[in-house]
Amino acid sequence: MKYTIKHITYLLFFAILLHSCSIKKYVPEGERLYTGATIEIKADSSVQNVEALKTELETVLRPKPNSKFLGMRPGLYYYYKTQKENPGFINRWLYKQIGEKPVYQSNVETYEIEDILRNRLENNGFFYSTATSSFEEKELEASVTYALKVPAPYKMENYKLDSIPTPLYEDVKIAKDKSPLIKDMRFDLSNLKLERLRIDAELKNKGYYNTNPDFFIFEADTNQYNNKRFDLFLKLKAQVPKKAIVPYKIRKVNIYPDYDLQDSITAKEERYNSKSYYQDSLFFKPKHLGKFVTIKEGDFYNPQTSKNTSRRLATIGAYKYVNIQYKEIDSLLTDSLGILEANIFLSPLTKRAFRAELQAVTKSNNFAGPNLSLTYSNRNLFKGGETLNLSTNIGYETQFASGENAGLSSLEYGLKGELIFPRVISPFTINDDFFEYSIPKTKTSLGVSYLQRSKLYTLLTGSALFGYSWNANKYITYEINPISVNYTSLTKTSEEFEAILDDNPFLKRSFDQQFISGLTFSFTYNEIGNTSSSNQFFLNSTLDVAGNSISLLGKEETAGDPKTFLGLEYAQYAKADIDARFHYNFGKDKQQTIATRVFAGYGLAYGNSDVIPFVKQYFSGGPYSVRAFRIRSLGPGTYNEDNDTSSDGTFFDQTGNIRLEANLEYRFPIFSFFKGAFFVDAGNVWNSEANPAFEVNGVATDKFSSNFINELGMGTGLGLRVDVQGFVIRFDLAAPFHDPSLPEGERFDFQFDEPVLNFAIGYSF
Repeated sequence: MKYTIKHITYLLFFAILLHSCSIKKYVPEGERLYTGATIEIKADSSVQNVEALKTELETVLRPKPNSKFLGMRPGLYYYYKTQKENPGFINRWLYKQIGEKPVYQSNVETYEIEDILRNRLENNGFFYSTATSSFEEKELEASVTYALKVPAPYKMENYKLDSIPTPLYEDVKIAKDKSPLIKDMRFDLSNLKLERLRIDAELKNKGYYNTNPDFFIFEADTNQYNNKRFDLFLKLKAQVPKKAIVPYKIRKVNIYPDYDLQDSITAKEERYNSKSYYQDSLFFKPKHLGKFVTIKEGDFYNPQTSKNTSRRLATIGAYKYVNIQYKEIDSLLTDSLGILEANIFLSPLTKRAFRAELQAVTKSNNFAGPNLSLTYSNRNLFKGGETLNLSTNIGYETQFASGENAGLSSLEYGLKGELIFPRVISPFTINDDFFEYSIPKTKTSLGVSYLQRSKLYTLLTGSALFGYSWNANKYITYEINPISVNYTSLTKTSEEFEAILDDNPFLKRSFDQQFISGLTFSFTYNEIGNTSSSNQFFLNSTLDVAGNSISLLGKEETAGDPKTFLGLEYAQYAKADIDARFHYNFGKDKQQTIATRVFAGYGLAYGNSDVIPFVKQYFSGGPYSVRAFRIRSLGPGTYNEDNDTSSDGTFFDQTGNIRLEANLEYRFPIFSFFKGAFFVDAGNVWNSEANPAFEVNGVATDKFSSNFINELGMGTGLGLRVDVQGFVIRFDLAAPFHDPSLPEGERFDFQFDEPVLNFAIGYSF
């Protein structure tokens, strides 16, 4: 019999269950397995939300019993197996994965739990509560029941201030008047702790540099009432230091733009715009650096201002460390005011950096080859935080196949220069104070690429961009490029390629549009980096509009032909897409993730164009798309090149102006920096108007219709990730189980014997 991985998995699963039934013989004599505790509450009729109170109390129950699965305890079973003299490798491995030490009745300290339950009830205002416990014992198992008697709670009548000196009293009173603690609220110790933290935060924002929530104490007075009411008093503890009860002002701001941890002696001082800069030689121009510092001389101390300054300085891209320290000037301390100096130490990154990246590409038509990218970066180029990136790439593909197409190849060279300014560069003045969270960056770039496809054509492409990127807050980023220009020149076309263009008018038109000029806008909401949250959401929406402004200057050289600009035919289209992702993190330390993604995009050609330029069309398949299909090989629609007698198997990407995709992935840790994943992908591309080139036997295969669900390419697989401090090398092995290129009735076919291996850098979504 031939055993597959699936069969082995089932056998291992059932073996775990069967063996875990036989743990009773391992329980020591005189012991019983502890199976858990229940809480029974007998509450006064005035007590509200008894179930919520019960849920809160259940969190303090200790110890936790051994876990069960389908009524059995496999973790406990493999603990007992490892206690044998020679447990074996399998038992040791399974214990490491799912094993648990036994929890016995003797491990339960009921008196301690009773005290904790009474204490928790008192913290919630239920004073004079009682708690008792009793065991329910069986032959080899025992459980405990805690019976609680809960009286009516104490409720607040008044909230007042007491024993707080000036000037602190006035500011505490303002904070207290905004308190969420109101009359008739039940006594709750956790709310009082939160109130102290809230008041402390309010005071620090008003300059109280040395305040601490532990300096305040609450006292409850019930002497005035006999109906379980109390007055709440907030007061300052005795012997609180003088400097904790006065606000502090910033007398001087000192900035060290080129701070070296090893050699911090800097003598030269330069005053600019009410700030002092210390740098022996000019490293960063004060007129540019000062805009990132929101700490101002003469202002009261404010921790939020410090955080804003630190964050803004970190976004420049020239600094490795940003350290803000405050120095108290004790000699100037008075009964009503303290004085601080703010010292901002900035440690630069290495000025020059070099990065190399090697990729391997495979396609469905047997084309494969390497791609090498090299990037040189120069930070703080003009001593204003500017970053220059120069990158080049060299790619080569060849077709490993027999027949007339054997030996076809593609050679690509690219060169790109990018200059990023950490400030707004525009023809009109923009006040930097408007950008509270961060200052926008101005991005400019120029690029050129050369693509030669043997026996077909040579394509020269140039691009230019000018735009802005702005982080509006912790999660939201805007990018707008008012100038985005692309120029393509198709040269050295072969007779064979000319014949292909004559047979495919859509492809010919997409190459004819040599000039693309327009505007792009992108909105991103990103919570993925918020590791403290179990639920993380990501949304990106992009709008790409081209040709509208150029159309005002376009000329119609020949009646009926498209207009031109500077002798070049220009493209006119609008393209919009949306990418939404949701991650749910769970398990120990939230190391397991359910990741989902939905993508939808649509492009509309109009005006001077009847088809979107080839470089702007959508494709599907590949390591960041539907991984069971090779890159750019899925679709459009139900098109199958093997059924197209007019196709010669050359390597034209299968594209469309509509794209829909959905992905689901379960990610889990394996060992150390190795992580695994199981995933399912679905998607495809279509054309809104049928392209005759994709007709098979006179039937359009690429047009989008209401039957699109049945035309999705679907696949599943598993992956291995090497995740070293956020740098991820990803391997995904996937196979299709629904192939839209097959005839209806044959599309659902799990082709596990024809998997696709994807290699990529970074997570797919």
